[in-house]
Amino acid sequence: MDTFKLYLPLCWLRANPVDLPRSLGFFKQNLLFYFILELFIQANMIDPSEAVFEVIIETTFTLAFVGLILFLNKTTHLYVQIISAVLFCENIIAFFGVPIVIWLTVSEDALSYYLLGLLVLWDFILITYIVKNVLSINLAASLTISFFYFGMTYAGAYAITTMLF
Repeated sequence: MDTFKLYLPLCWLRANPVDLPRSLGFFKQNLLFYFILELFIQANMIDPSEAVFEVIIETTFTLAFVGLILFLNKTTHLYVQIISAVLFCENIIAFFGVPIVIWLTVSEDALSYYLLGLLVLWDFILITYIVKNVLSINLAASLTISFFYFGMTYAGAYAITTMLF
């Protein structure tokens, strides 16, 4: 619970991901929680077998993307804490997103789309913040890398799943 409390301010842009503690156990918990939440969200929108495949691809791409940017930055020693930060932030947003996705699939109310859009924006801001702090780059560069992250993980996983199913 102490690690959770240390990572939570990151979701409000009040912590530097580089300064967060390295915890393999926290990483594993976040990875499992991420997989379950994403699977639940995807299974509400698409066929369950497609959802499993797409979440496996999304998770793999997320893990690989963080590894790649840290490798290129020669800071692979930060992998566990940075991937934990990314997964933790994604989990917090997904936690808030689950009821919205259920509401959206049941009613398709315009407000549910707006709220989902705000959550996606918040996710984008958090990933940009993490990238900016980890790589020590300017905002424009971190926005570009974050855009690539979202394109690779979500659009890439969707495209691959669409081609195969």
